[in-house]
Amino acid sequence: MTKQDAGGFSAEERRAMKERAAELKADAKRAKGAEKAAAEEAELLAKIAQMPDGDREMAERLHQIVASVAPGLAPKLYYGQPGYARGGKVVVFFRSGQMDKERYSTFGVSAQAALDGPSGFWPTSYALIDPTEKAWEQLTEVVRRAAGAGE
Repeated sequence: MTKQDAGGFSAEERRAMKERAAELKADAKRAKGAEKAAAEEAELLAKIAQMPDGDREMAERLHQIVASVAPGLAPKLYYGQPGYARGGKVVVFFRSGQMDKERYSTFGVSAQAALDGPSGFWPTSYALIDPTEKAWEQLTEVVRRAAGAGE
């Protein structure tokens, strides 16, 4: 099936949409509170464990960064990949490039991120292949800022 045959969506995009629908269905059935948070984190960690080498290590490191500098963000799956949310809305996320059949993985921020600045200009995603320590430091600062000053 070509991209056009499927309404313009690639196989990876259709897979992500199906995973998102399953996530929403599971959310509706799941209990609230601590049990829900624990289940969502377990699902996220299981997804990270399934990632190919390279992407898995980056996702694990991002998970550690978020837990360290933005503990108010809750781990949850977002279109079948790791996301970190406040009030149920994803603020930052990671997409495995290898799982998406892309050249690089992506770290992104949503409209929920507190990145608005006086310039009216800021990035909403970053390509990751093999980040240097300096890049990880910069990403840590983006997570801190995206989570907001109250974190």
